[in-house]
Amino acid sequence: MSENSGFLQLSHICRTYQDDENEIEALQNINLEVFRGEFVSLIGASGCGKTTTLRLIAGLDKPQAGHIYLEGSEITGTDPKRGFVFQQGALFDWLTVEDNIAAGLKARHIYRRNKEKVQQFINMTGLTGFEKAFPHQISGGMAQRVAIARGLINAPEILLLDEPMGALDSFTRAALQDKLRELQKISRTTMILVTHDVDEAIYLSDRIVIMTPRPGRISEIITVKIPKPRQRGGVEFLELRRELLEKFELASAKPQPEYVI
Repeated sequence: MSENSGFLQLSHICRTYQDDENEIEALQNINLEVFRGEFVSLIGASGCGKTTTLRLIAGLDKPQAGHIYLEGSEITGTDPKRGFVFQQGALFDWLTVEDNIAAGLKARHIYRRNKEKVQQFINMTGLTGFEKAFPHQISGGMAQRVAIARGLINAPEILLLDEPMGALDSFTRAALQDKLRELQKISRTTMILVTHDVDEAIYLSDRIVIMTPRPGRISEIITVKIPKPRQRGGVEFLELRRELLEKFELASAKPQPEYVI
């Protein structure tokens, strides 16, 4: 673990927003270290600064105080090294599946020498046969797979995922979680996921970062020691689920008695 230290570091991060009347403190003294190849989830109540944290790491926003370093270099703006998958996918409606996936390569003028990668990622994400389809012709789960493929094809050092499965039905969501786990295993890309779903965080993560309501602070970081691949109904899984829910005061401290009649 020590040889990976310092890959991504958030040091004393503070972020405040000003609206017409009030000053809103989104993040307060955030300190976090993410190791190469990790899958880390950020969980917490709405408005606790999870997405703000992702945007700061992506370079889409800047903190008022503190610094963010990737491999020792301070993050001051956007970079293809940090891919971003938005909550609704944010696909280009006028582009086909294959052109959406290739968009980053074309923007960087490296498409010709990487053209074969487009089909590779189409195959990896289970989109074979839909290369020429437009976003309105595919399902929500497929659209999110396009967005994830578009993020990974640029070989980012970190892929930032802002609730990419939040709007999907439970079956599609579970399938996409499996696909994301598979892709992370293949690519070994460091991934940071924002989610409200405790089960999702446990299923995918090496560590789970719990954030407090505004102002967002890190209250606890939990290492998920359950071996992968994980069983959603396994004893260890359910025990950790209860522990996390209790931390959010969403579950009772003791299970209710069961009766067999």
